[in-house]
Amino acid sequence: MAQDHSFDIVSKPDMQEVDNAVQMAMKEISSRFDFKGSISKIEKEGPDLKLVSEDDFKLKNVAAVLQNKLVKRKLDLKFFDFGKVEDAAGGTKKQLIKVQQGIPQEKAKEITKLIKASGLKAQATIQGDQVRVSAKKIDDLQVVIQKIRAANLPLALQFINYR
Repeated sequence: MAQDHSFDIVSKPDMQEVDNAVQMAMKEISSRFDFKGSISKIEKEGPDLKLVSEDDFKLKNVAAVLQNKLVKRKLDLKFFDFGKVEDAAGGTKKQLIKVQQGIPQEKAKEITKLIKASGLKAQATIQGDQVRVSAKKIDDLQVVIQKIRAANLPLALQFINYR
């Protein structure tokens, strides 16, 4: 029984849940009294989001509403990189939010170093924007998962294809 066990480490948000959170946030913004008659909206630009509002205060409130809806939909806020507030056309303010998908190369290398430093008999290989971990014993894989979660990396990670 020399069969290896493995799992994949990925960082992919559920884009359907992101869409649902955006729709719910827009519904709340359209019905809230403090946003009545204002130009406040959330737009999707490919996988990313763009917040637009009249001033900094309202833009912060739009971002707070969106974050609240994302958390309610069980989406980790580590998926979202909130950019700086910029001036937009017509005296409005905008903020770009990048939705991070996949593990960047330098973070994948950091994860593999963490696994090698653990001293376990587990191998980690980088496969595009994910990391595959394999070992002879299932218990070693469980320990690897615990160590990666304890490292508290600035990424939202999921452990999939566990076999």
